[in-house]
Amino acid sequence: MAFNISAVKTSSNGAWQGDNPLNFAFPLLIVQTALIVAVSRSLAVLFKPLRQPKVIAEIVGGILLGPSALGRDPAYMDRIFPDWSMPILESVASIGLLFFLFLVGLELDLSSIRRSGKRAFYIAAAGITLPFLAGVGVSFLIRNTLYTAADRPGFVEFIVFMGVALSITAFPVLARILAELKLLTTQIGETAMAAAAFNDVAAWILLALAVALAGNGGEEKEKEKKSPLVSMWVLLSGVGFVVFMLVVIRPVMKWIAKRGSPENGAVKESYVCLTLAGVMVSGLATDLIGIHSIFGAFVFGLTIPKEGEFGQRLIERIEDFVSGLLLPLYFATSGLKTDVAKIRGAVSWGMLGLVVVTACVGKIVGTFAVAVMVKVPVREALTLGFLMNTKGLVELIVLNIGKEKKVLNDETFAILVLMALFTTFITTPSAMAIYRPTRGIHRKLKDLSASEHSSKEELRILACLHGPANVSSLISLIVSIRTTKILKLKLFVMHLMELTERSSSIIMVRRAQKNGFPFVNRYRHDECHSSVIRGFQAYRQLGRVAVRPITAVSPLPTMHEDICLMAETKRVTLIILPFHRRWNVDHGHSHNHHHQDGGDGNVHENVGHAWRLVNQRVLKHAPCSVAVLVDRGLGSIESQSSSLDGSNVVERVCVIFFGGPDDREALELGGRMAEHPAVKVTVMRFLVGETLRSNTITLLPAPSKCKEKNYAFLTTNVDPEKEKELDGGALEDFMSKWKDMVEYKEKEPSNIIEEILSIGQSQDFDLIVVGRGRSPSMEVAALAERQAEHPELGPIGDVLASSNNHVIPSILVVQQHNKAHVEEMTVSKIVNESSLSTDGDANV
Repeated sequence: MAFNISAVKTSSNGAWQGDNPLNFAFPLLIVQTALIVAVSRSLAVLFKPLRQPKVIAEIVGGILLGPSALGRDPAYMDRIFPDWSMPILESVASIGLLFFLFLVGLELDLSSIRRSGKRAFYIAAAGITLPFLAGVGVSFLIRNTLYTAADRPGFVEFIVFMGVALSITAFPVLARILAELKLLTTQIGETAMAAAAFNDVAAWILLALAVALAGNGGEEKEKEKKSPLVSMWVLLSGVGFVVFMLVVIRPVMKWIAKRGSPENGAVKESYVCLTLAGVMVSGLATDLIGIHSIFGAFVFGLTIPKEGEFGQRLIERIEDFVSGLLLPLYFATSGLKTDVAKIRGAVSWGMLGLVVVTACVGKIVGTFAVAVMVKVPVREALTLGFLMNTKGLVELIVLNIGKEKKVLNDETFAILVLMALFTTFITTPSAMAIYRPTRGIHRKLKDLSASEHSSKEELRILACLHGPANVSSLISLIVSIRTTKILKLKLFVMHLMELTERSSSIIMVRRAQKNGFPFVNRYRHDECHSSVIRGFQAYRQLGRVAVRPITAVSPLPTMHEDICLMAETKRVTLIILPFHRRWNVDHGHSHNHHHQDGGDGNVHENVGHAWRLVNQRVLKHAPCSVAVLVDRGLGSIESQSSSLDGSNVVERVCVIFFGGPDDREALELGGRMAEHPAVKVTVMRFLVGETLRSNTITLLPAPSKCKEKNYAFLTTNVDPEKEKELDGGALEDFMSKWKDMVEYKEKEPSNIIEEILSIGQSQDFDLIVVGRGRSPSMEVAALAERQAEHPELGPIGDVLASSNNHVIPSILVVQQHNKAHVEEMTVSKIVNESSLSTDGDANV
């Protein structure tokens, strides 16, 4: 159906009045947007197991919707993507691109580029120069082969466009890939990000040159003969615009950012609107100059101060709408313009192969060679080459501008889009195959104390936190573990930061790299960040304690991989995880009143079930022992006293011992606490009661039971005699070392839960340490079929951590590392009444 574009109406009168909504601009735009977003999101889910960036799904979605696939049906194209609708769709998509480039400029910290050093600069320079020169060589062949004499573009602008297309690295896409590969905060990740930032700046300069040279792309014959002075004026005006923005507008934006900083948790609306208007005006200015409007938005983003909350709040306000809805439209329109059928014949497909090989070899070889020259290890240098070969975002912008300026025809455009797809697609699998970080040693506390050189060994602990609320309890626990003897302690503090689809996750990482400690919470004031830094900087001053902050930026389903990898590479002995729920102490009330409400405290915080799953995965895959801290005000004033070095320490600790590997590890940890002069440790050993002594408990695997409501135990046969011997040996060793420092008690209760709760509900202790009990003693096995609230803590830990049991102290649940990584499984309990078994252990 033919349409006169000037006669197109915005909205219809509705189907009841005989109008087809698809013949009107706005309803058709809604259909196009919904279709593009639905297809691209569906493909993103399919590509997720391959760890592909979202841009791949968006481009492929556009190609599938366009003339290469569904668009082969003319009726479909005329109805869903008619020619008259494309300027409207592209205009809306360009608004998204304009604001996205503003966000890219806002996240690009020029000062961090200057700090990156010569190594990153040399790598970036080589990564641009060699593929650019190779692109110039290829452009000779393409220009003479795929273009007729009539539509052949200008020589200079064509080679510049080809050189830029083959040499750039997509900085935002690379950041996402590094985060997926757990490399974002590693040495190789920092080098790649710095080099990509250099590359990005160079790419925009070259692209500005290409656009200035291209002009209107020869739409009219006389335009082809325009004076070279026009291009020179365009370039000079562009340089003048950049200088004006950085010299005049940047101080103005610094003043606006200071005036618009949050008061009472809100950024002033007028300053946000003024800034967003500035994006549009800057885009208009560069469009008037003759350079694409996206340059104005990008440069304006550079003028926004990176410190403080203003820039972060701007990102939060606009990035979801821009990145989630408008930007996919831009990538999809690129796919809609890509007609793979235009690549015809052996010559054209040969050119596609040549372009792909040239792009990959030029970028990878150039980066690799210089990286090796600046003493980067060979494997890391090769990985850097593949990482810097990432295309995607900037590549598509270049290609679309080239097509718009008539520098690239349909065939060349399709070849270069497929090249960008291929090079980005291979980045993740190639980097995963090449880069293999060093592996550490599987360890547990007992291994360390049993070492012949234990006096010279260093106790390494990886302590994880969600935010500033975990800091005081974490420091109190570590101070209590820190021995006063020769053994040294090295503490790795890992802030766990969720990586979402939002691009602003990356700006927090860069703040982490800049400050040496993670930006804790983007929704709170900088004071939270400062308090965390101050807390650990003060603690770093303590004798024989080395504190190193680390950031883990990852999607929650793979966060455990970051934690376990760090534990391996740093040869950690113990991982400390915060429980997903915690109870704050209200210092305005008495300690007694604080716990009268059923153990929930005055303020109960729950960071969410997804973080609970992170803990469960770490417990399953950890390469060392793990402790989960259930915090009930461990770092509060009431539960601490000052030690000689000025730090706070937990005074009263109870270790509950039933037997089994996890309890033995808990006992070992209690022994280390006993060495601290300010800590009083009490060991409560539970013996087999008379009722259980006459029975044999057998636990049979029951995989059909829900793991969310039932306890899981190790699926291995336990030798009761050997376990009894190991338990006795651990207790004997413990008492020989720390007899004079601890209080030892034995209990033979008739009701285990009541006895445990009596300890927890008393005010005698600040911290209770228990084993997780995966290889249970007879007493713990008797609780196997109890309804579980938090099964990952084991039966005893779950009883003490329950919010309904009025428990007062904080709880530390310890799991000893299992070298064999035996699978855990839910069980069914069978009790045989007999007098044959008196060993006190369960058969699993």
